[in-house]
Amino acid sequence: MTDYLDGADRIQAAWRRELPGVPVDSIGVITRLWRAGQLLADDRRRTLERLGIDNPTLDLLSTLRRSGAPYRLTPGQIAARSFVTAGAVSQRIARAEAAGLVRRERSAADGRSAVVVLTDEGRALNERVVADLLRHEETLLDGLDDAQRAALAELLKTLLDDLTRRFGAEDRPPRDGGDQLP
Repeated sequence: MTDYLDGADRIQAAWRRELPGVPVDSIGVITRLWRAGQLLADDRRRTLERLGIDNPTLDLLSTLRRSGAPYRLTPGQIAARSFVTAGAVSQRIARAEAAGLVRRERSAADGRSAVVVLTDEGRALNERVVADLLRHEETLLDGLDDAQRAALAELLKTLLDDLTRRFGAEDRPPRDGGDQLP
């Protein structure tokens, strides 16, 4: 427990004073999650910029890399595993292909559909960036001990699962083994 009042505490107290009888406890969770999300997103953007890659390219390369050897997926599989539209995937593929990070090949199965293949250059870049990014993000949790990290991870998982069901969202990896960033 901390001994100081943060911004969420001050907002909560103000609404408690101004609207007595209205529940304000959610502010202590949602406002802090929202603010932490902003800070983490800003930090990730700066970190990826320093590492020489943008988030959409990292997401594409990571999706291919996590698929396992031979690191090839159809554009539809990439879209499902990265939770972006087919149009966004197409743009990501085009940019990464122009940079030599992926290549498109005709599917051996039917010769008509395309598969996207991670190149050796794309794999090396992805592995370097992911290793650097994860080492950096590990330091962002230095304020929590191992038990706190585990407890927070479980609580957030429970909250996210409930919200996902409530909103009918797709925030889980598909059942075919796809997963999320990095």
